[in-house]
Amino acid sequence: MIILPAIDIKDGRCVRLYKGDFATAEQVAPDPLAAARGFEEAGARWLHMVDLNGAKERRPVNADIFKLVAKETSLKIELGGGIRDMQTVEDYLSHGIERVILGSAALEDPALVREAVSRFGGRIAVGIDARDGCVAANGWLERSEVGYLDLAREMERAGVRTIIYTDIGRDGTLEGANLGQLEALKNAVGCDIVASGGVRDIGDIAALHAMGLYGAICGKSIYQGTLDLREALQTARER
Repeated sequence: MIILPAIDIKDGRCVRLYKGDFATAEQVAPDPLAAARGFEEAGARWLHMVDLNGAKERRPVNADIFKLVAKETSLKIELGGGIRDMQTVEDYLSHGIERVILGSAALEDPALVREAVSRFGGRIAVGIDARDGCVAANGWLERSEVGYLDLAREMERAGVRTIIYTDIGRDGTLEGANLGQLEALKNAVGCDIVASGGVRDIGDIAALHAMGLYGAICGKSIYQGTLDLREALQTARER
């Protein structure tokens, strides 16, 4: 199982949100590149990055930061937020980003997902973010009536190989991952599943690994010290 430390960017700063509420944005590191290098030194191979401004404004806003981190580190970066057209997909993938995440576009523009997957295959992932099992969009500000399992099945039919699932109600809470929803998702589709939201400690990493998930995103737990990144990496590789 891969461990993806997370760097979310708002107004050029590394922040974390509580349950997806932009008003709760709290700076957690002084510099995005320094934070990424710290994760790299700890042994991480992947990095999960999000353009929070981009997600809200429906366009890339902090692109220069992501491209800089890709250039200045050896980390494989998966990036989401504000990616709504093929031009943006192509731009990021041609500037060192390993994998782009289509989130709101998966709900609002499935044709874009199909086109991106047909051109770039496994370098395209879909992010499914849900409140109470219903998919949210546009920086988590809007909730749909679409169930997360229904969207996941549609994305699998579109050729998507990787799904990043976030339970918004647990994101930033350190309450533990939503194992029930993740298990249901794993049973519903054959895609690689990355768990996001609520990871607190090494027990969560062990539980997610035992489920056979592809990856786990860890943000607040690392910044607040409830999870040691080196230990998480070792646990994910050894168990």
